[in-house]
Amino acid sequence: MSMSAQARPTLERRLAEAADLVTVALDELLPRGEGREQRLTEAMRYAALGPGQRLRPYFALEAARLFDVEERSVLRAACALECVHASSLVHDDLPAMDDDDRRRGRLTVHRQYDEATAILVGDALQSAGFEIMAHPDTHEDGAVRAELVYRLARASGARGMAGGQMIDLLGTDDDLGQAARMQRMKTGALIAFAFEIPMIIARPADGKRAALRSFAQDLGLAYRIIDDLLDSQGRRSLLRKAAAPRNGADGAAHGRLALLSAQCKAHLDIFGEDANYLRESVDFVLDRHA
Repeated sequence: MSMSAQARPTLERRLAEAADLVTVALDELLPRGEGREQRLTEAMRYAALGPGQRLRPYFALEAARLFDVEERSVLRAACALECVHASSLVHDDLPAMDDDDRRRGRLTVHRQYDEATAILVGDALQSAGFEIMAHPDTHEDGAVRAELVYRLARASGARGMAGGQMIDLLGTDDDLGQAARMQRMKTGALIAFAFEIPMIIARPADGKRAALRSFAQDLGLAYRIIDDLLDSQGRRSLLRKAAAPRNGADGAAHGRLALLSAQCKAHLDIFGEDANYLRESVDFVLDRHA
């Protein structure tokens, strides 16, 4: 039975609760060094436990509600995903990549510590993610754990996030096809994997699986387009204002976002009211501050 409008938590509260849940779980899962390696484990925790919306784990947890999946397994898998995502941010911020001094209001890892430590942090966080995913506590079925590990490896490697970053570094030369491929790989792959987590565990019917995959793909693409708009405009403001006229590349991008938004929500029709929070998350992604 659906909650009344008054009793139903807002999406913002739902996001905050999921972020708190993941942060507490990560705090327990990440190592604490006692020897000379303590500098590394301290920096890992600085990178992974800092402020953030934790959207990817939220998507995994919210999608799991569609299939009545046990939260413990999904939470551990979502923490593994967050470790891999955090590792990519640490590496992205390095001088050899984006050369950023601050992230989410704090010094980046290579500024807070040093470049060598940051490289090791990225490596160690990725390893921690796969260690968490492969542990029997994540799921009692070894075949399920193996598939989770395999899918995360594909989403984060040369066919996914890392490959997309390489395309981004080389540039797309205004090739819309290459730009879309880069967006799908660099950002969309890990977002899509977040939705795969509960499906790997629950094995839903083919129709629901296809619908959620299509939703994830379109949402990931929209997320990346917004990042590119924010980068090109050099500002942090709400981007989705339907009545505002736009020209050129930015206008085309906003038109594509409107189409993606409608497509995303249509994909969820098969789930009825159970997917209302995911529908709201589409608007949240489109309206978000980066």
